[in-house]
Amino acid sequence: MTIYNIHEAKTHFSNLLDRVLKGEDIVIAKAGKPVARILPFVAEDLSPRVPGIDKGKVIILPDFDEPLPEFDL
Repeated sequence: MTIYNIHEAKTHFSNLLDRVLKGEDIVIAKAGKPVARILPFVAEDLSPRVPGIDKGKVIILPDFDEPLPEFDL
């Protein structure tokens, strides 16, 4: 685990991301106290989208784009 202060992290952010992708644990500190940790993103579900899966669940009425009636306030 490597700790960087906020200024160092802002200055070398791209390099820190490369190190995270290689498996290193990066912690960002403010005034010497840890406030954040950078972790690699791990997607849970990478299955492809299926078109039409929600077919029939949404109904658009014929007057959908008609002007709304005036409201009395």
